[in-house]
Amino acid sequence: MHVFITGASSGLGLALAEEYARRGARLGLVGRRKPALDALAARLPGEHYVYALDVRDRAALHAAARDFLAHCGGGIDVVIASAGISAGTLTEAAEDFDVFKAIFDTNVLATVATFEPFIEAMKAQGGGRLVGVASVAGIRGLPGAGAYSASKSAVITYCESLRLELAAAGIKVVTIAPGYIDTPMTRHNPYRMPFLMPAARFARRALRTIEAGASYRVIPWQMGVVSRLMRLLPNALYDMLARNAPRKPRAGR
Repeated sequence: MHVFITGASSGLGLALAEEYARRGARLGLVGRRKPALDALAARLPGEHYVYALDVRDRAALHAAARDFLAHCGGGIDVVIASAGISAGTLTEAAEDFDVFKAIFDTNVLATVATFEPFIEAMKAQGGGRLVGVASVAGIRGLPGAGAYSASKSAVITYCESLRLELAAAGIKVVTIAPGYIDTPMTRHNPYRMPFLMPAARFARRALRTIEAGASYRVIPWQMGVVSRLMRLLPNALYDMLARNAPRKPRAGR
């Protein structure tokens, strides 16, 4: 099995890489920190390829994809766009505009750029899995998290569109919306995180979801129940409950 994973140097991407390697997959590992990727590749069983780059660099990402496809003889089974960043933002703060842009470039446009170079190969082989990592934060807007919530909502909708576009080619597009998973990103949250799940357990459940070709899954399931309730709430009630929700720290604050 050949699997290409962005954001592999830490967090969810690292946990997914460990689980796939344990199952015998050959991996393309993408991340910004080469020493962390090299260390990961060295301790994982099997043969893997490291690509140190910023996923906002579309040309570098496409070059990595081409190289991995060449190493794999042109075949690819799973592509996971796991790279993502998060920070609190305020529209009224002009200095946060660059943070908005960085979050959208990393969470949304880099997901598109990750998938682009693999679609032709998947069509040629008659199938494959493209996996977008969204978030329950994309279900409804959260105060102080306009950039992050909007970016993850965009990932959910983009993957839905892509799923419809590629269905006839036999390509499955899987959207995974994590709740609170114990990673370096969530450890900065200064508030209680219900149903917090270890990253390794998340990875095992995510792999089952990907193997099944499920269109959309919230992990853990308890947050799936919460997200469905959030969708059903009328705006007036949601506003009353959420307007004073705890906020993510803003970048540099």
